[in-house]
Amino acid sequence: MATHTLLRQGPESTDLVLRAGPAGPVWNVLTSAGTALLVPLVLGVPTLVVAFWMALAGARASTVFVVVGVIVGLEYLVGWPVLALSRARDLVRVEFAPTGVPASLRLVRAAGPDGRLPVEALRQVRLTHKVVEPYEGDPKPAVSTLALELVLRDSRERLSLPFGGDPQRLGDALRALLGPAGVMVTLRTERSTRDKPQPNSRWTSGGSASVGSGGG
Repeated sequence: MATHTLLRQGPESTDLVLRAGPAGPVWNVLTSAGTALLVPLVLGVPTLVVAFWMALAGARASTVFVVVGVIVGLEYLVGWPVLALSRARDLVRVEFAPTGVPASLRLVRAAGPDGRLPVEALRQVRLTHKVVEPYEGDPKPAVSTLALELVLRDSRERLSLPFGGDPQRLGDALRALLGPAGVMVTLRTERSTRDKPQPNSRWTSGGSASVGSGGG
C-alpha cells in the first residue's frame, strides 16, 4: 500500500493524523490553558476603561491594581473552559481498522474518540490543495494549505491544514487504503497569485489647486 507522512500504519489500524500529539478531555483542558492567556489581552480595552474610570474617581493606585488583577483573573478563568469546550470537537485523527482493508473508522477529537462507524458510512474523501504563489518580485514564499472534507452518511467534517508535502502522494495513499472499501477519494488543486500591494495614492498640489480654482 502507498504510504504518506500523514498516514501512520499501526498493528491495529491505519491512522490519518491531522494533528500530532495525544488527545482526550484532560489533555484538551491542559492545552487550552495557555491559549486562554490571550483572553485578557483581547478584553484589555474594557479592563483599561475600568482602571481609567477608577483613577478619575480618585481610587488609590493599589486599589486599581487589585481590581484590575481580579478582572484579569476572572477573564482567564471564564475564557479557559470556554476555549476548552470550543476545541473539544476539533478533529485530530481518523482511525481506519483493521490495518489493510478497513471495515470501520473512528473519528478522534481533541476531547476523545467518537464511536466506531462502518467504513461504508464514509461516502467520500475530498482533498483540495490550495497554493498561493508570490507575485513577481515578492520575497515571501508560496503558501500551501490542504483542505480536507470527509463526507459521511449523516454529516460532513471540514478542516484546513498547513501543508508542504506532495498532495498526489497523499491522494494515492488514501485511494490504496480506502479504494477496496468502495470509498471515493478526489484531489483538486487550486492555484492563485498573491495580490501585489498598491502604492498609496496622494493628492498632488496641482490637483488641489484645480479643485479650488473657479471663475470670479
